[in-house]
Amino acid sequence: MTSEGAILSKKYGFWIQYGSIDACRRPAAPFPQLPVPIETPLSSPATETVSSARLVRRTTTELVVDALRDRILSGSIAPGAPLRQELFAEELGVSRIPVREALRLLSAEGLVDTIAHRGAFVSMLSTAEVGEFFDIRMRLEPWLLRESIAQMDDGALARAAQVVEQMDTTDPRFWGKLNWQLHETLYLPANRPAALGIVRALHEKSERYFRFQVVNAPIRQQAHDEHLALIALCRKRDAAGAEAALQRHIAQAASQILSIVERLLGAPAHEPSQAQAAARGAR
Repeated sequence: MTSEGAILSKKYGFWIQYGSIDACRRPAAPFPQLPVPIETPLSSPATETVSSARLVRRTTTELVVDALRDRILSGSIAPGAPLRQELFAEELGVSRIPVREALRLLSAEGLVDTIAHRGAFVSMLSTAEVGEFFDIRMRLEPWLLRESIAQMDDGALARAAQVVEQMDTTDPRFWGKLNWQLHETLYLPANRPAALGIVRALHEKSERYFRFQVVNAPIRQQAHDEHLALIALCRKRDAAGAEAALQRHIAQAASQILSIVERLLGAPAHEPSQAQAAARGAR
C-alpha cells in the first residue's frame, strides 16, 4: 500500500500501481441505464438474430460486460482505476450479481485485475511491455516468413485469405485471435516449432493491446490491405519483398498501439522502441 492509498501488485515481472489518485482522476460520463431488465422480451433490442428462424436473448451480465468493456477500451475508465461493484450496479440499474460476474469475465479477458481483499481494478498498460513484445516480433517473424515461403502451398494461402475476410467484420474481442490465426497460417510451413511457440506466446500476451488498437484506431482497412499484399508476395514466392512488407506491418502496428497506450496513460514513453523507430523511418 502506498501513502496515497494506491495498491502495488507484481505483474509481468515488475511492480505496478493500482488505484492511485492519478489513475482515478480522469472524469467519465455516467453510464446509461441498460436497455433491458433481467426478464427481456423477445422484441427487445437486447436480442440478437442468429438466423432467420431463431432469436437469442442477451443476458444482463452480457450487457454489463459490454458496457464496462467499452469504457475500459475507450479509456473512459483509466488504467489502474478501481471498479466498485456497488457504483456500477447503481449506474447501470442492475444488482451487484451481474456486475460481479461481468468483472470475472473481463478478468479472464485480461482487462481487469482482481486483488484479494482489495477488489477489482482496470489492468495496467505498459509502453515498455508493448515495445519489448514488438521488438522481439520484428526479429523473429520476418525470418519465419522467409523460411516458410519456399514450403508454402496454395492451400495455406487460400486459408490465409479466408481469415483476412473474417477479420474485416469480426467483433473486436476476436480480432486479435484471428490476427494470430492469419500469421500462424503463414508461418507454419517453415516447420520451426520452437520459434513459432515464442511468437504465439507474444501474440497471446499482446491480444489485449490489439483490442485497444482495433477499438481506438481505424485499422481494419489498413490491416486488410497489408495482409492481402503480404499474401500476394508469398504467392509470388518473393521472399525478400514479403519479409520487408512484414517488417513494415509489424512496425506500424507497434507505433499505433504505443500511441494509444501513451494517450490512455496520459504520458509518452521516454524512448521509442526499435519497432516504433522503424515505423517512423518508414514514413
